[in-house]
Amino acid sequence: MNKQTIDEMVIGKARLARAGMRKLSNLSSEIRNNALETMAEAIWEQREQILTANQIDLENGERTDLAQPLMKRLELDRQKVEVMADNLRQVAALPEPIGEVSRMWERPNGLRIGVVRVPLGVVGVIYESRPNVTVEVVALCLKSGNGVILRGGSEAIASNSAIAEILQKSAATFELAEAIQFVEITDRKAVQSMIEAHDQIDLIVPRGSQEFIRYIMKTSDIPVVGHADGICHIFVDQDADLEMATEIAVNAKTQYVAVCNAMETLLVHRKIADDFLPIIQSSLSQLEVELRGCELSRSICADISPVTEEDWRTEYLDEILSIRVVDDFEQAVDHIERYGSHHSDAIVTDNYASAQKFLKMVDSAAVYVNASTRFTDGYEFGLGAEVGISTQKLHCRGPMGLEGLTSYKYIIYGDGQIRT
Repeated sequence: MNKQTIDEMVIGKARLARAGMRKLSNLSSEIRNNALETMAEAIWEQREQILTANQIDLENGERTDLAQPLMKRLELDRQKVEVMADNLRQVAALPEPIGEVSRMWERPNGLRIGVVRVPLGVVGVIYESRPNVTVEVVALCLKSGNGVILRGGSEAIASNSAIAEILQKSAATFELAEAIQFVEITDRKAVQSMIEAHDQIDLIVPRGSQEFIRYIMKTSDIPVVGHADGICHIFVDQDADLEMATEIAVNAKTQYVAVCNAMETLLVHRKIADDFLPIIQSSLSQLEVELRGCELSRSICADISPVTEEDWRTEYLDEILSIRVVDDFEQAVDHIERYGSHHSDAIVTDNYASAQKFLKMVDSAAVYVNASTRFTDGYEFGLGAEVGISTQKLHCRGPMGLEGLTSYKYIIYGDGQIRT
C-alpha cells in the first residue's frame, strides 16, 4: 500500500474520530458511563476470543524472536483481561471531567468570566506490544469526551484488533463507534501518516521502546506527550528500616521488570551498606537478578559484577540492577539528577526531614517516600487507567488520566458590555 493511500485512510479515520467527538460532547455523562460499563461486560464475556487472538501474537513473537521484554508486555491472561474490564468500570465511576468550572469571577464592568474544562479533541495513540493499552486509552478518551485513533504494533495486531472490535461494537449500541478508530494495517507508513495529520489529530501519545518514543517526539508535526526513558531509582537512606527497604527494592525491581516504573538503579547510603547489601544481594540473587555495582559495593559483596558508566543511563527492562554506594544524601540526589529520567524515584527512610528534603529536591514526575516505584500507574493512582506517563512539565505530568486529556476555555457572561 503506497503512502498516499495510507494517508487518506488515516485522515479518514481521524475525521470520523472528530465527528464522534462532537457527538460525545452532546451526550450526558450517564450515557457515556453506561457505554463504558457495557464495554467492560463485553470484554469479560469475550475473554476467550481475546486470549485466542493473543496466543496468535505470542506464537508469531516466538517465531520472529521478539525481544523478551516485548513478549512479557504482549502476553495476556485471564487476570489481565479482568483488570481491563475493571479499568473500564473504574473510569466510568470517576467524577465527570468535562464542563467543570474551576473558577469564576466578576470584573468591575459586570462581565462574569469563568474557566471550564473541555476535551482536547482527537488523541492519536501509537503503541507497541501491550494490548491492554487499547482498553485504557478508549476508556479515558470516551469519558473525557475525546475522539481517539489507535495504532498498535504489528506484534500485537491480532490482540488489538480483537479488543478494538469488541469495544467498537459495544460503543455502536450508544452511537459512539465513530469516536473509536483503530488503524488495522501494520505498515510503518501509518505511523508517519498519523504524526503528519496535524489538521485532524490534536495530540500524539507514543508508548513503547525508548527508540520508538524518541523517534515520535523528534519527527511529529503534532504536540507529543510522553517519556523516552524510565530510569527509576530507590535510595536507601542511613535511617532506613532495612527490612522495609528490602521488600520495597525487591518489589520495585522484580514485580514486573519490563515496565517503565521498575527500579533500574539502587543507591545505598555508605553508613548502612555493610548491613544492607548482603541482604539485598541474597534476596535478588534468589530471583536471578544480575547485579552490577560500583567498587565499594563489590568490596562488600563479591558476587556483584562491575558497573559501567553506561549502566547508570540504561533502562534495562530486564532482570538486571545497577547498585551504587553513596557517601551521603546529597550524592544520592546528585546521581538521580545526573542519570535519571525524571520518571519515578523513591527514598526509604525513617527520618522525616530527609524524606521532605527528598520530595523537594528530586525533580521527577512521581517522588516516593517508603513505597515502591511500581505504583506510578493510572490504575494504582485511582485514575482508572492512563493514556501514558509524561515526564514533561507542560500540560500534564506523571500518569496521564482524565484531567490530562482536557484543556480549558474561558466563558464570559455579559449583559451588553462594549469596550471603550
